[in-house]
Order: sequence, then C-alpha cells, then structure tokens
Amino acid sequence: MQIARKPLLRIFASADGSGIQLEARGPAAPLAKPVMDRINKIFADEKPIRSGPDKFIFSTWIPPAPSLAFDRMLSAQVGAMIRRPVPDQFSIAVMKACPNDCIHCSAPARQGEILESAVVKNAISQALDMGSYLITFDGGETMLRRDLPDLVASVDTRAVATAFTSGYHLTPELARQLKEAGLYAVRISIDSPFEKEHDRVRGRTGAFQDALTGVRNALEAGLLVDLFMVTSPHNIDHLEEAFSLAAELGAHELSLYEIVAVGRWANHEDEVLDADDVARLERFHKEKNRTAGPGPRVSALPYLQSPEMFGCFAGRRWIHVDGNGEALPCAYMPLSFGNIKEKSLKEIWKEMTRYQWFKGRCSCQMKEPKFRGEHTQILGK
Repeated sequence: MQIARKPLLRIFASADGSGIQLEARGPAAPLAKPVMDRINKIFADEKPIRSGPDKFIFSTWIPPAPSLAFDRMLSAQVGAMIRRPVPDQFSIAVMKACPNDCIHCSAPARQGEILESAVVKNAISQALDMGSYLITFDGGETMLRRDLPDLVASVDTRAVATAFTSGYHLTPELARQLKEAGLYAVRISIDSPFEKEHDRVRGRTGAFQDALTGVRNALEAGLLVDLFMVTSPHNIDHLEEAFSLAAELGAHELSLYEIVAVGRWANHEDEVLDADDVARLERFHKEKNRTAGPGPRVSALPYLQSPEMFGCFAGRRWIHVDGNGEALPCAYMPLSFGNIKEKSLKEIWKEMTRYQWFKGRCSCQMKEPKFRGEHTQILGK
C-alpha cells in the first residue's frame, strides 16, 4: 500500500512472512534509495502491528502510515544520515507524584511543583516546530495529571502522542478521554509477568492488577497498548512469560528496555545487562517478529538502539524534560543542558548536539565506564 506521497516520490510498504519492505517510486526514487535501503535493513524480519487496509502501523514507536507524522519520521531519517538531526522524540515528565515505590526508579523525586500547563504546551510546540514526530508524556504517574487529555490535545498532526503509566488510575473514562484527545498509544510498565514479583519491585501490593486493568481499559477505548518491561538480570529469564502475558491481554507490542544504573539503581552497576544479555534480547526480538503469527510485536530497544541499527538516541535524537523542567539527553541520563523555563529548546538542542559525547552512533553511554567516570557528579557519587 502507498504510505507517503511527494511531488516526485511515492513510497509503498508491504508486509509478508519475510518482514516489512519499503519501495520508492517516481523521479526522485534514486535519491531516496540510500534511506530506503537503511530502513529496509532495519525492518528486515520485522512484524508490523497492522498492515492495512488503510493504515500501516509498524510499531507504537513509529507514527502510522500514511500520515504527516510518518512523513516527518522519514525526513528525520534523512536528517540523521546527513548529520542534521532533529529531536525525533520529545518526552516530558508532567507529574512527580506516583503511588508506587519502585526499587529501580530513575526519577525518584516525588515532591515539588509540577510543570504548569502553559510551560508544557509551549515546550511541545517548540519540539513540533523542530521536527519531533513522537511526543511522550512521562512521570511520576501520568494518569494523576488532571489536565492530561488537554495536554495530549495540544499535540497536532505533525506528531503522535504516547504516555507512560503503571496503569494506576487509567479508568475507562480517562482512557476514552485520552483517545478522544488524540493519544496514539499507552506504555504500561510491567516489571515481571508474575504478580508477586511485580508488586515487590513496585513496592506496592495491587500494582500488578492496576497494570492489567489499565491494559484492558486502554484496549476497550481503542488505544494502542505497549507492555513495557525494563529488563534486568532479575527478569531476563522470563521473556517468554512476559510475551505470553502480553498476548493473553491482547497488547499490541512488548517493548523491552534495559535497566540503567541511575536514580535508585545508581549503585548497582554490577546488576545491569551484559553483552550476552543484549544479544539474547536481539535473538528474542527477531524470533518473535520473524513470522506474522499471533501475539504482540516485540521491540528490544537495546538491539534497535545498537550502533548497527539506529544507535542510542540520547543527545542525538531525543530530548527529555524532567519534572523540574531540566532538559536531558534522555530519561536515564541526568545531565542537564538547561531549563525550559529559561532557555528555548532550540538553544538547548544546539548545545546538546555539539556535546563531545554525542557524536556518531553508539550504544547506551550510561553503561560506559569512561562516560560514567567523567560524569560522576550527575550520578550522585
């Protein structure tokens, strides 16, 4: 099906047992070939969430095609290749409060004033003008923000909006309001496919049931649902169970991140994934996406953000704003480049992309001893 159309270029997408393939047609097709080849390499052996008849949805991390947001994503890929990056993803913490007490929380501060609505909307507007196509609402617990539907509605068709949540307070009514406001997907955190272990990590009995209820309410409202699991040495042996849980619930995607030694986990550098673990996630990703069988799409982010694929987005293709307004390279790297109450995103992005550590593609630098050694002040050591 045709997913993008320009005056001199049309792009078609197809999905079968061999994965996703994009094809460029038209007078400008030869110029687009390097971009298409790179995207096709990334999408080889991939399973989309939906492949028709009128919408092609690769992932909750990618806008649906055809759409203006998807066109902007393609433009961002070109910009990255010619070293003119844009902040593909802009995420912002809109709530500090949270009912959970997670042992690995990267944003453990629960007190203080939250960002005013006008500040959040202004930052979103700036991100959209800079080329962002994925706007993410983060927390704390985002569902506790009373004006969240209004904030979501401020994201226009140039981007898709997603929100992280533990499932807490994601009621049927709120899910419907968020869908009506234009929310594309919710990412519901799961630390273990087993209730007792999930509740232990979350520090609260009932957290597992909140996650499951949130998934069901979001699906009933027509939202895309991504079950998001921070993978660590403590749960990497339960990938199959997590996949089965996501399939049983009817989630569209299972995203696997890797635990980062930051926040409450800052002193646990020996309890992160090693190279063999990341390779294991890559195999799991490819195995589950290779066929168009039942079950969710799997996105193993350590694999997708490896140097061989997209590379780490921190400071290169991502701006995260914390609950105080500090602009960071990502949600797991507490290195501020300014506060959005005082500096424009354009100024912040200019400084961020010029930072010596954010050159070229690499894997997560928060795992690199040299980077951590030179940035001990941001780790609270």
